[in-house]
Amino acid sequence: MSLFGSGGRKEDHTPAGVKKTSQPITASAPSPGAGNRDRTKVQALGGGDSDVANFGKSIVFKGDLCGDEDLEIEGRVEGQVKLPNHRLTIGAHGRVTAQIEAKNVTVIGHVAGNVIATERVEIQATGVVDGDIHAPRLLIQEGAVVNGSIEMGGAQAKKPETRPAAAVTTRKTG
Repeated sequence: MSLFGSGGRKEDHTPAGVKKTSQPITASAPSPGAGNRDRTKVQALGGGDSDVANFGKSIVFKGDLCGDEDLEIEGRVEGQVKLPNHRLTIGAHGRVTAQIEAKNVTVIGHVAGNVIATERVEIQATGVVDGDIHAPRLLIQEGAVVNGSIEMGGAQAKKPETRPAAAVTTRKTG
């Protein structure tokens, strides 16, 4: 028998609007006096094809967010989001003010910042992007809003132009 009368059962204390995942999310706070060089980092550990981390409507996150699994954001995120090998979905209630880099990005909510995808960006009818989009493939549904430039192309589109080296002539004095 438990002191508080739980009868040996485990109670679920997960806040409303937050989905549980099988993978833990860890956070590390910046060290004192570190300034901007050591901003808060959050990394979702593990990762499988069926696991999706979820930031619920009540979650507000400020800082750099990186991970190794798919992520769905229904809350607010400010900073930078990097999921280089995974899918990022900004849900209907999601509000992201960040530079986004991911394999695939789906916007149903609102993004203020540049979106860079190595495979595909999809902006659904309710989606709003206030920033530039860089992706080899792009789907924009009727009703979606994009306020920024769109650059489509593979990795070669991002490479700066290289100029041939100038020929060097030598003169022999004698």
